[in-house]
Amino acid sequence: MPVSLLKGVKILDFSTLLPGPYATMMLSDLGAEVLRIESHVRKDDTRTFPPFVHGVSAAHAHLNRSKMSMSLDLKQPEAVEIVKELVQEYDIILEQFRPGVMDRLGVGYDALKAMNPRLIFCSLTGYGQTGPYRYRAGHDNNYLSLSGIMGYSGRKETGPMPIGTQVADIAGGSLHSIIGILSAVIYRQQTGEGQWLDISMTDSCFTMNAMLGSGFVATGKYQPERENMLLNGGSFYDFYETSDGRHLSVGSLEPKFFIALCEGIGRPDLVKAALDHSENGIKSLKATFKKIFREKTFAEWKGIFAQTEACVEPVLDFAEACDHPQILAREMIVGVPDGNGSLQKQIANPIKSTAFKPVYAHTGSGLGEHTDQILRTMGKSEEEIAFLRENGTIA
Repeated sequence: MPVSLLKGVKILDFSTLLPGPYATMMLSDLGAEVLRIESHVRKDDTRTFPPFVHGVSAAHAHLNRSKMSMSLDLKQPEAVEIVKELVQEYDIILEQFRPGVMDRLGVGYDALKAMNPRLIFCSLTGYGQTGPYRYRAGHDNNYLSLSGIMGYSGRKETGPMPIGTQVADIAGGSLHSIIGILSAVIYRQQTGEGQWLDISMTDSCFTMNAMLGSGFVATGKYQPERENMLLNGGSFYDFYETSDGRHLSVGSLEPKFFIALCEGIGRPDLVKAALDHSENGIKSLKATFKKIFREKTFAEWKGIFAQTEACVEPVLDFAEACDHPQILAREMIVGVPDGNGSLQKQIANPIKSTAFKPVYAHTGSGLGEHTDQILRTMGKSEEEIAFLRENGTIA
């Protein structure tokens, strides 16, 4: 069985924080060779993100597993020359600077394409390389807000609510970058040509309005609003509190699942109530469900719905999710060598295949851990390496 699905794919990663590192982590899990180019002058903030295991950020160790790290101060001309040499071999770049920064540093697409016409250069930003917001700062909730998603998320009475994970960063940025890069690799295999990919997290979030926004785009009508659609709280499809303050998710949309729901709560008479799609009918049904679910504990409801297919599942805290039999059966927590002779538990790559298994070589590397190794591979002498260290090009 092949160990590496992306054998021969070599990536220079200029990104920090979450979106870019998550993308290259996924690609590294699939066998790509990733070399992070890190600044020792302005370190990746993820390295300081608690909690720490053996003095290393657990988030950083996870997001940067299996990657090598090379320290370079890109403001030094010697660093620019090193990058130009590296792209002869590492012919895919992922960068996460604001538009124009890589060009000003001398390592933008045009400069590096001149060194290797097969170069695939992926720029991942909040707003893209064009448009009035291209230079504007932003974060996950900003991209979700401008894309319209938060306009119909949350409750009518309280408005939008923070989401527990970074949807725009990961679904909008990381995953769309992966799709773009792998598509470009296939195109290059067919034509021999490289390309510049412009991935905007706001663009990608906007496309995630596929279900609730498509009708408005097509007709100019049916504006999605909070709690007025089937899947955003405008029906019984929702979360319900139990007597001990926990919650259940109810997704019993299809008739057979709704029947099972009503039977599970001991109210088969409510099946007919679902036929009333008026606003008052929906409110009345939800109010009845809220009252009934508050009559039993979280554990009692779990026991009841474990025995039936009603699309009712408990809202787990993360510790409970880690111990859930489905998560365990799917081997979604793995041990990754931590460089100290032991294994650190990490969240696994979710892609299952008959042709390969994800590669977990080691947890995230120390800043510049492989700098000397890479430079020697490039043919640099010990004297040249010492000079680069003395003038601040490398750490």
